[in-house]
Amino acid sequence: MTSPITTEKQGDVLVITSDNPPVNALGAAVRQGLDAAIAELAADDTLKAAVIRCAGRTFFAGADITEFGKTMAEPRLPVLVDIIAASEKPVVAAIHGTALGGGCELALACHYRIAVPSTKFGMPEVKLGILPGAGGTQRLMRVAGVGVALELVAKGDPISAKAAQAAGLIDRLAGEDRLVEDAIAFAREIAEARPLPRASDRPAVAEPEVVAAFRKANARKMRGFDAPAEIIAVIEETAGMPYAEGVKRERAAFLKLVAGTQSAAMRHIFFAERKASRIDDVPEDTQLREIKRVGVIGAGTMGGGISMNFLSAGIPVTIVEMAQDALDRGAALIRKNYEATAAKGRMTTDQVEAAMALLTPTLDFDALGACDLVIEAVYENMEVKKEIFGRLDKIAKTGAILASNTSFLSIDEMAAVTNRPGDVVGMHFFSPANVMKLLEVVRGAQTDKDVLATVMELAKKIRKVAVVAGVCYGFIGNRMLIPRQGESMKLLMEGATPQQIDKVHVDFGMPMGPFQMSDLAGVDIGWHRDPNRIESIRDALAAENRWGQKTRAGWYDYDDKRTPSPSPRVAEIIEQFRANSGATPHEVSDDEIVVRTLYTMVNEGAAILQEGMAQRASDIDVVWIYGFGWPIYRGGPMFWADTIGLKTIVEGLEKHGFEVARLLKDKADKGERFND
Repeated sequence: MTSPITTEKQGDVLVITSDNPPVNALGAAVRQGLDAAIAELAADDTLKAAVIRCAGRTFFAGADITEFGKTMAEPRLPVLVDIIAASEKPVVAAIHGTALGGGCELALACHYRIAVPSTKFGMPEVKLGILPGAGGTQRLMRVAGVGVALELVAKGDPISAKAAQAAGLIDRLAGEDRLVEDAIAFAREIAEARPLPRASDRPAVAEPEVVAAFRKANARKMRGFDAPAEIIAVIEETAGMPYAEGVKRERAAFLKLVAGTQSAAMRHIFFAERKASRIDDVPEDTQLREIKRVGVIGAGTMGGGISMNFLSAGIPVTIVEMAQDALDRGAALIRKNYEATAAKGRMTTDQVEAAMALLTPTLDFDALGACDLVIEAVYENMEVKKEIFGRLDKIAKTGAILASNTSFLSIDEMAAVTNRPGDVVGMHFFSPANVMKLLEVVRGAQTDKDVLATVMELAKKIRKVAVVAGVCYGFIGNRMLIPRQGESMKLLMEGATPQQIDKVHVDFGMPMGPFQMSDLAGVDIGWHRDPNRIESIRDALAAENRWGQKTRAGWYDYDDKRTPSPSPRVAEIIEQFRANSGATPHEVSDDEIVVRTLYTMVNEGAAILQEGMAQRASDIDVVWIYGFGWPIYRGGPMFWADTIGLKTIVEGLEKHGFEVARLLKDKADKGERFND
């Protein structure tokens, strides 16, 4: 087997090249090749220095995650980086693309580092529920200090080459197209310099005030996660320790975290996200349709947000409305959103103008005839949607994809009013559409395979995580939301309070509970708006203009800063409904809330799988992570069910009288998992 590592003598400099696409992951063959190359450097008296570089689009972008939890082939990365650091001849890391995780650790183990200006540096292991395990925390804080180490390791966000140079992580910037030449020249320049600058030889200075401030500033964001707390503790405890002792503490923490449930859950989502883009019966070489212009019907909040995804990706958008004032409001809101992004430094003024220049607002429905993809984003009414698809069928060009942003309704029913059902697909964006990462791609009974393949590929261009769903009411995400919402309302009638139910969900790790979510979205959404027809607690709230945060009253009362507090009026309304129904309230435990609002979601997910409405259990997990804020450290509802045991789920459901999905019952009886 050919090694991914090659060596070439450039006079007295050994150029060591890794070619392990797509991201030069530090798998066993790469590590073994690097080990042999450093040995070659040591054995050849004509060589004075070495340069480690990577072919392809990036420097080492991290370890091979598939090796985690297994017995790794030697040399393991912690051993390899120490071998590089111990070299008696200088080793220069020549960096482009990204130096992430293990790649950043390897770069820090080299004696010198040179990078092109576009390089990104980072240690994102925390996003997999672990911490650097090859001396990363120790070398990093010795080179750049405790503050930089905390920012890079506990948050996991990369920094630019310029910022890395300012922090001391790189010694020199190379020309963008001259990395190898500049690295070789640098290696010759420092070939005779002694002593060699080893990060492990530097002291790690304790900075307790910096640690305390960081912990306090990030407490809310890191709530519930094991890895950030462990990372902060490791950096706090080892600052001031000798390198060898600090590495032992780091390694113990790594092994503890990698064996834990949270890291397993986060690695599960890492792979699940990549699997979700594959459609079982659609070949990878399917010819895609060309999407040069997108049409959006509706310039409201959803239509505007959907348009921004394409504008930001450089794809022209024609947005259509029925009235000029609605069209003007929609275009103005898009501009306002872009300008708010620019104000935060995430876009330049030129980028805002470039995006807006791609937008064509119009009242002319026929203008959609020039579009390759048309997405309707009008309100949830089947008759209105069918009318739109009937009109589109007459004007859309041959081969155009016709999509609906519906969150519940049947794509097949819409497709049936056209003469091209194969061109019809669901593209369910989540609100706010320009922010939320999830895109449910709804496959109709007759949706063509090339339509699916095109939309899934387009999702990547607009930076969405796409999951394929079948046609059923609510698809995957909203269908699973229905039992949670329904049981929450029943629990109110039986003795629970909105704040108790919400607290259970927030303590579980959700960003908000069902009633908090209702207040944020609007209690009046979907309300029939007849104040004389009060059929539910929600109707009663809506009839009193308790529409949520926007009216400063919903399930909660809100002050000027939208801070919620329990509402005496809501308690009265709930009590009235209990009395009128003849219900006898009982003390509702938190465990009962978990079973009735979360176990029921798992049960619905099993039914979705059973019916073939989702391809795989991990797709359901991706929907809930990216569409509803399910805590990533629990891995999604189906993975979570696996971790607590499907038998436990079944027993809890049966205890409370729920009908258990056949697939869930069968897997529990066989001792199987959804994600086996």
